[in-house]
Amino acid sequence: MHRIGAVGRGRIADLAVVLGVLAVAEFAITTGREAGASPRNWFAYALGVAMAAPLLARRRHPLAALYLVGAALLVFYAVGYPGFPPALVLAAPLYAATLLGHVWPAMPVPAFFLAAGADVSVRHGLPALDTASVFLPQVAVVVVAMLLGALVRSRRAYAAEVRQRLAAVERDRESDAARRVTEERLRIAREVHDTVGHAIATITVQSAAALRLVDRDAERVREALTAIRSTGKAALTELRGTLEALHDGAAEPVGSRDAGLHRLPDLLTAVGAAGLRVEAPDRLDEGTVLPRQVDHAAYRVLQESLTNVLRHAGPAARAEVRLRATPGSLTIEVTDDGVGAAAEPAGPGGGRGLAGMRHRVEAVGGSLHAGPNPAGGFTVRAELPREES
Repeated sequence: MHRIGAVGRGRIADLAVVLGVLAVAEFAITTGREAGASPRNWFAYALGVAMAAPLLARRRHPLAALYLVGAALLVFYAVGYPGFPPALVLAAPLYAATLLGHVWPAMPVPAFFLAAGADVSVRHGLPALDTASVFLPQVAVVVVAMLLGALVRSRRAYAAEVRQRLAAVERDRESDAARRVTEERLRIAREVHDTVGHAIATITVQSAAALRLVDRDAERVREALTAIRSTGKAALTELRGTLEALHDGAAEPVGSRDAGLHRLPDLLTAVGAAGLRVEAPDRLDEGTVLPRQVDHAAYRVLQESLTNVLRHAGPAARAEVRLRATPGSLTIEVTDDGVGAAAEPAGPGGGRGLAGMRHRVEAVGGSLHAGPNPAGGFTVRAELPREES
């Protein structure tokens, strides 16, 4: 609708300009009483139409319209019909040419007519004051038409630039929103992976132990089943918190807010109950303060590393956890001897745990290195900053 309205207004403006030029020519031809002027006839009116008709094309072909109008005007003066100020006819095409950026190619037309008029005045001995009074208004009309075209062109260019900037901002906003949604999905996927993966690995190992001991050691079977129940309840609590956060639109699941190094003793107890022997000779001082995101990432790295030991090295393996804090960083190192048999083979899609750990660590500005040891076993080493990045 806006486009149709603009086209309609443009056609009305074209018609008004053409009728205005025709009126000027008609008035000059009809009322002209100059000495020696050619008598009015059909050719004079035809030249008037020739001066007005090209203006209909001034928006698409401004230079061609300007030069055609100039040519018709030149013939009109050359034949000797009663004259009128050329600026009245040239103003519209000059404005259109300047508006579309053709300033210098348009200059010869008004310059020619003004110079020719001044030469005629000098040859006829017209006083300088009279010449100035005749030509200064015409110069003013030409200058105003071109300045107005340049001003409108500048305003349109500025408006177009503003629109482009707004469009770019909108695209950036949409891209940022999409990126945030993707990051949130990945974060929730990591939370679910860490919570459920750790629980399932522990439950699997405990179940295997219970099956082996079901006919021999009822007390150890009871301990294994108790550990399974405890692990399952903890996993369900965290999973329920994640789902509630999704439902309520919370910034972070409840279980995620609780996941930190203060839960390390419970984690060591859980994996110990599954049969994994874990030593933790280096612990953090009780007064050690970590940013919440760093604390959370550190706990998840420990949880995933010990879960991987359970899954791939087996409950007969031994693991060592070391935590070292300096004024600027926190170092986490989990090493296993790799002597146990794998409790469960890695299924399709395995290996995402390491990628998830690396993403967590890098998200807070740290680095992670993981790989086999020369003497056997596996080591995960994470360097985390003491300040959030």
